[in-house]
Amino acid sequence: MSILANPAGHRAPGTSGPAEHDNLVGARHPDRTAHAGGRGPLGRGLLSLSRPGQWHKNALVVTAPAAAGILDRAGVLANTALLLVAFIAASSAVYAVNDVRDAALDRGHPRKRYRPVAAGLVSPTVALGWAALSSMLAIGLAAYLGASTLGVVASYLALSVAYTLWLKHVAVLDVVAVATGFLLRALAGAAANHLPVSNWFLLVALFGSLYLVAGKRVAETQRMGSDHVTRPVLNAYPAAWLQQVLTLALAGTVISYAMWAFQYLGTDVFRPLLAASVLPFLVALLRYGLLLSQGGGERPESLLLRDLTLVAAGGTWAAIVGASLYLA
Repeated sequence: MSILANPAGHRAPGTSGPAEHDNLVGARHPDRTAHAGGRGPLGRGLLSLSRPGQWHKNALVVTAPAAAGILDRAGVLANTALLLVAFIAASSAVYAVNDVRDAALDRGHPRKRYRPVAAGLVSPTVALGWAALSSMLAIGLAAYLGASTLGVVASYLALSVAYTLWLKHVAVLDVVAVATGFLLRALAGAAANHLPVSNWFLLVALFGSLYLVAGKRVAETQRMGSDHVTRPVLNAYPAAWLQQVLTLALAGTVISYAMWAFQYLGTDVFRPLLAASVLPFLVALLRYGLLLSQGGGERPESLLLRDLTLVAAGGTWAAIVGASLYLA
């Protein structure tokens, strides 16, 4: 069954924002949120350490069953919900390891110094213990969902830890690693529900993720702020190279999505309503590219909430695809 991915996002120009492994809790003022949370009981510190403001990224596990037209089945909903919890636990473990690894650098950053480990609110030992418990929960839930799901979640954990310890400091590999993390989330949704993954799904998920990650790097390099201390790899990215990656990712995303929309279920069956979704999909990506050129993109998840054009394009796209897959 043919399935697709669904990326989106925005950030106001000129403001600072996090990347995949460099966020606080994701509130409007992350520094104050983390600081206030740390003054409470240990539970609040651990919650802040897990960065609940970033859990929405794990919603990518929904894309495969949703695009396959089976998300309205009770069994699929249950499996996907368990998988979502597994990835929340897995990502929480990775954030904890990252904060222990980067604590010394974070203390010199005006915003990241409020992270629980850097601020001394959670000890490195407790943080690593929390990471171990979260990893065990993620692995346990994944194993319950099947061997293929376990393989995907384990791969995500291994890749993310490698990113935290090494890949985030290697030019090109850091971008590819983060994009692959998004791709693995989408693949897990298919694995947990025993869905065969189409080539077009893989390509949309891959290029779409690469587009978002490259956009973040563009915004970070444009700001040229203190993130260069905690993310020195930014100095290795010329603006021209990042623009090339953005162009490649945009073209790959649009072409892959169009092929999915015009060739449903791997046959030549033509669904006019589904094919019509290509237009709002293209508008959303082009609008996002414009916002990137204006200095946004560090927090793409906020785009849909702040930009009316993206809200309209994304809503229209979702309505057309939903009607085609679930009503037509």
